[in-house]
Amino acid sequence: MPIRRFGGHRSLVSNSQRPKLSYGYTKMNISRGGYRVFSANSTTACTELAKKITERLGVELGKSVVYQESNSETRVDVKESVRGQDIFIIQTIPRDVNTAIMELLVMAYALKTSCAKNIIGVIPYFPYSKQCKMRKRGSIVCKLLAAMLAKAGLTHIITMDLHQKEIQGFFSFPVDNLRASPFLIQYIQEEIPDYRNAIIVAKSPSAAKRAQSYAERLRLGLAVMHGEANHSESDMADGRQSPPLSRVTTGHTGLELPLMMAKEKPPITVVGDVGGRIAIIIDDIIDDVEDFVAAAEILKERGAYKIYIMATHGLLSADGPRLIEESAIDEVVVTNTVPHEVQKLQCPKIKTVDVSMILAEAIRRIHNGESMAYLFRNIAVDD
Repeated sequence: MPIRRFGGHRSLVSNSQRPKLSYGYTKMNISRGGYRVFSANSTTACTELAKKITERLGVELGKSVVYQESNSETRVDVKESVRGQDIFIIQTIPRDVNTAIMELLVMAYALKTSCAKNIIGVIPYFPYSKQCKMRKRGSIVCKLLAAMLAKAGLTHIITMDLHQKEIQGFFSFPVDNLRASPFLIQYIQEEIPDYRNAIIVAKSPSAAKRAQSYAERLRLGLAVMHGEANHSESDMADGRQSPPLSRVTTGHTGLELPLMMAKEKPPITVVGDVGGRIAIIIDDIIDDVEDFVAAAEILKERGAYKIYIMATHGLLSADGPRLIEESAIDEVVVTNTVPHEVQKLQCPKIKTVDVSMILAEAIRRIHNGESMAYLFRNIAVDD
C-alpha cells in the first residue's frame, strides 16, 4: 500500500484512494474484431455473386467505389473503416480479365494501407490458371500473379476448382480450393431424367481423373475420348525447329543426338460404349466451345441420344453461345463463379448452378477460426 506524507507524518493510502490519470483514450478491445465483405468489381453484372454471399451471411456489402478513370487507370475508394478487421474481397472475373486483376490488386493494397487485420481474396475462378506450366519460350504467368497478390497484401485466398491443384504451391499464404462437384452432382440427380442410364465422358485423357470422380460418386460408367481433330497449341511451330544462325565454328561440332519422332495424333475415338445412353461430358472450364461441339457430334454418331456438358467455370468466350445453340449439345450446366447472364440470353441451353452457399460458409469459418474440413468431406487427394 503506498505511503503519503503529511507534515512529516506518514499515512497509508489504499489503491482505491489513489488519483486516476486519464490520457484521453479508451482501452483497446483485444477480442476478435469484426469482418467486412467488399466487391472489387466496377461492373454491376459482376457484383451479383457478392450480393448473394452477403445475403447468406446476413451482412451488408462493404461501402467502396471501384471505377476506371478517363485514361483507363483503376481507382478504388474505401468508404468505411477497416482497421483491425478481417476483410474479404469478392472478385468475379469478367471478360476483361486484366482490368479485374488490377481492381483486385489496387483494392487489396488500399485495405492493407488502411490497417486491415487480414485480407482474404474470394476468387471463385482464378485467372491465368491455364498458364501454370512452362511452355517452350513462355512463362508461368499463374505464378507471377500469385506473387503480385501476395505483394499487394492478400493473406489468404478462397477459390474453386483450380485448373491444376498444384497451383496452390505458387502461393506463400494459405489457399482453400473448394469443389463445385457436390452442386453439379446434385443437379444431375435432380434435373436429368433417367440419369441412371447416363455415362460420364472425359473429353480428353487429361480430364479422365475428374470424370472418374463423378462416375464413382454417381455409380455410373466412364468413357474417354482420345485424339484431336486439330493440332493443339503445344504442337504449334514456335521457331525452335528453325535453322540456327550461320556462324563459323571451330573444333568439335557436337554429338549426334537421336532424333525425337514427332507426335501423330489419331482422329477422335471413344473408349467406352455410349450407344443408347445419356452422355455427360465433365470438365472444369468451358471457354472455346469448338472442342465440346466436336465431341458432341462424335458422341451422337456413336449412339448417345442426349448430350450434357458440366463445367465449373463457364467463360463461354467469343461465339460460344451461338455455337452451342446450333450444335448437338442439349444442355450446358455451369456454376455462377463467372458472370454469364448475357450468354444465357443468347443461348437458352445454358443453365446455372448457384455455389454462393459454400463460399459464404467458407468466409464464416475462416473469420471464426473454425476448421475447413467440413467443406472437404469425402474429397480424396486425387479429386
